[in-house]
Amino acid sequence: MSVELIAIAAGIIITWLLFTATLKVLKISITTALGVGAILLLTQIIFGITYQQIWLEIQQLVQRFLVN
Repeated sequence: MSVELIAIAAGIIITWLLFTATLKVLKISITTALGVGAILLLTQIIFGITYQQIWLEIQQLVQRFLVN
């Protein structure tokens, strides 16, 4: 077996591993984004809380943690 053939096989395997890892991360990211979107939609429909109000509250919480 030549070195070039081994290098090509290794490159294909590494590419495949990176591709599958990227797909897994993408799937998790999309699932999380849809979950957050569903929560925001439900809070708006059920409680009348807009995403701007939630974002303002998150900013205030971050500021409190950074100051203390």
